[in-house]
Amino acid sequence: MKRAISVVALSIAGLVPVWRYEPSIGGTTTTTTTAGPTTTPSAASTGASGTSGTVVKGTTVTTDKGPVQVQVTFSGDEISAVTMLQQPNHPQTTAAVPVLIAETLKAQSADIDTVSGATITSDGYKESLQAAIDAKG
Repeated sequence: MKRAISVVALSIAGLVPVWRYEPSIGGTTTTTTTAGPTTTPSAASTGASGTSGTVVKGTTVTTDKGPVQVQVTFSGDEISAVTMLQQPNHPQTTAAVPVLIAETLKAQSADIDTVSGATITSDGYKESLQAAIDAKG
């Protein structure tokens, strides 16, 4: 009898993560563009080196997890900072954003790797980032 109780309890404990799992529906990224990328020269915005730069907002990309939009600060032709203006409220996204930003600053382009576990957000991030880079020209 004690063995049966243990088996049932462990079986239920093993099924809890399965019940809590929230898969993304469709698995595709849908793009919605708000007013397009906007370029705003800003003497007040400073890059990592302390020089003034150009601030460019990428398009808002609507994903299955939620909207994604980045803002890029350029010092000359170099990307000096990236800020997330909109991001899905999801633990995997929260963990992925610092990695995506670090990779962007290292690569100086939108040609970066997708963060494992946050593929949908990564794809939206890269699309919005590329729109901001393209708008900078």
